[in-house]
Amino acid sequence: MARKEEPKIQPNNDLEKKIIEAFEVFDHSGKQVVDVREIGTILRSLGCCPTEAEIQEVILATENKEATGNVPLVNFLPYMCKVMIEHRFYPASADMLLAAFRYFDTEARGYLTKERFTQLMMEEGEPFTQEEFEEMMQTALDPVTDTITYEYYINQLMVAPKEVYNIADAMEEERRKIEASAPKKRRASSLLRAAQH
Repeated sequence: MARKEEPKIQPNNDLEKKIIEAFEVFDHSGKQVVDVREIGTILRSLGCCPTEAEIQEVILATENKEATGNVPLVNFLPYMCKVMIEHRFYPASADMLLAAFRYFDTEARGYLTKERFTQLMMEEGEPFTQEEFEEMMQTALDPVTDTITYEYYINQLMVAPKEVYNIADAMEEERRKIEASAPKKRRASSLLRAAQH
């Protein structure tokens, strides 16, 4: 017997709309499901900067338990709304990136050589894939000097959109305002005492 198709999820707000739009780019079947291998790309398209371990955490939390290997939108959407509101996987600040580059620029030249940068990105910490590294080098590498002038590179990175996080902040602010303006719940005993006086 064929399984009944789930109704298409409609966004309730701008944050959900952005998450659904990013998800649908990789929903090749149109059935509100993506392959787990697409989750990292979806997260990055939303402006998130997760580690591989954090991507695995998202997959573990949202993967279809009956049909492993895919993530349904119905699981992904509420999880990602919470992630965005909590600012998880938020990109590093320009100051933090500058401090990191300066740490590795032991001669205070304002740049790293292509070789040194390659070593750091491929061997230190969580290594990049070759594809990720090549994509990064297109922006980072000065083709004339064959170096990474890191202040310029950081400025390029800061242009990256944080729009979805800004939408999440606005939604959370609105929720707090509504919550603050709502009448406070009081215990029945305190209401009875107030009525007696």
